[in-house]
Amino acid sequence: MHIKASAVIRNNYNEISRLCKESGDPVYLTKNGEGDLVVMDIVAFERRAKELKLAEQLWGIRTARLAGAKGHTIAEVRDVLQKTIDDAGACK
Repeated sequence: MHIKASAVIRNNYNEISRLCKESGDPVYLTKNGEGDLVVMDIVAFERRAKELKLAEQLWGIRTARLAGAKGHTIAEVRDVLQKTIDDAGACK
C-alpha cells in the first residue's frame, strides 16, 4: 500500500501514474492527514472489477444452492459442452 499527500498528484502526476503502473497497487491520497482518494492503474482497476463480478456470481450461486436450487451433474455439463462443440463444428 502506498500513501501520499494529495498535493503529490497535483504537483507530480507522472510519479503517481508510474507508481500505480509499476506496483499494480492503488495509491491512497490524503488531505490534511485524512484519507481522501484512491488512485489506481486502469488495468488493475479492470482486473479487480472482474474479480468482484466473479465473486458476486459465485456468492449468488452458493446462496441459491444453500436455498435448495438444483445443480448439474458432471455428465450433464459434459453433454452440454459436447453439443456446443458439435454445433460449432457444424457452422464451418
